[in-house]
Amino acid sequence: MLYELRIYHINSGKMKVVQDRFRDHVIQLFINHNMKITHFWEDSDEVNNRLYYIVEHENMELRNLNYDRFRNDPEWIEVKRISELDGALIHKQESIFMKDVPFFENK
Repeated sequence: MLYELRIYHINSGKMKVVQDRFRDHVIQLFINHNMKITHFWEDSDEVNNRLYYIVEHENMELRNLNYDRFRNDPEWIEVKRISELDGALIHKQESIFMKDVPFFENK
């Protein structure tokens, strides 16, 4: 399993819009494109204005294929367009890829 930690640096005043977009549209779109989100967090220091989440992927090849399908989905294109009518929501996005280690088992 490949775990992708995605970090969104949110533009000032846009955190609620980003969270609403995930809640109302993106989570279901990810499910439609075989992407499983396992956790969401926001930075405990509001000054940082960051949103974090984990997406599980079978491997990098499927990850890339699923994201390509998602990014080209007409529904996503329209949701993004409408939600960004007043400007971009995110000014930087980072991805950190992780895999399980053999010495740890969550009990």
